[in-house]
Amino acid sequence: MKTDMSATKSGPIRIAILFSGRGSNMQTLANHIATPQVNAEFVLAVTNRPKAGGIEVCEKLGVACLIIDHEEFDSRAAFDAELDKALRAAHVDLICCAGFMRLLNADFVNGWPDRLLNIHPSLLPKYKGLHTHKRALEAGDKEHGCTVHYMRPEMDDGPVIVQKTVPVLDSDTPDSLAARVIEQEHIAYSDALDVVLKKMAGN
Repeated sequence: MKTDMSATKSGPIRIAILFSGRGSNMQTLANHIATPQVNAEFVLAVTNRPKAGGIEVCEKLGVACLIIDHEEFDSRAAFDAELDKALRAAHVDLICCAGFMRLLNADFVNGWPDRLLNIHPSLLPKYKGLHTHKRALEAGDKEHGCTVHYMRPEMDDGPVIVQKTVPVLDSDTPDSLAARVIEQEHIAYSDALDVVLKKMAGN
């Protein structure tokens, strides 16, 4: 079942955030959504890891957090179906993946056309997948960064919404580079959300 792309919404856009880790991007997005100028509400968080640090973030925010443990499902399709069911039951309009370490299948992704965002720690199309900071250093790149994009069925693929760059320093390690990139991730995701919400409102 596809979400209707043709209709615009006058009320607040209902946002779900998917996460697997400590939830730093989720916290930043939640703070941004809570500002008066943003016509949206953070209605649901979903994690696939029962011990994810971001669960505590949700508790502090007072946001409903649903745990759907992927290890309890026999297949990726079964997990995705349960996730889709939960999101639709919450009447979600827009999904933001923020450190969600699961590949979603084509049926799921295609069911949310341009309503499914992802953030990736590289300047896509460079360095899809894992260990992006290490790979950028090994390649001798002079700049690195992050990308917020519309999700497509292929991993880390889809139209770019916002990119932010950082210089790569001679003294950088993967950890030091990652620390500077995540600062830009927090800015990039809020900027990208503004772009998408404006588009969804028909402006």
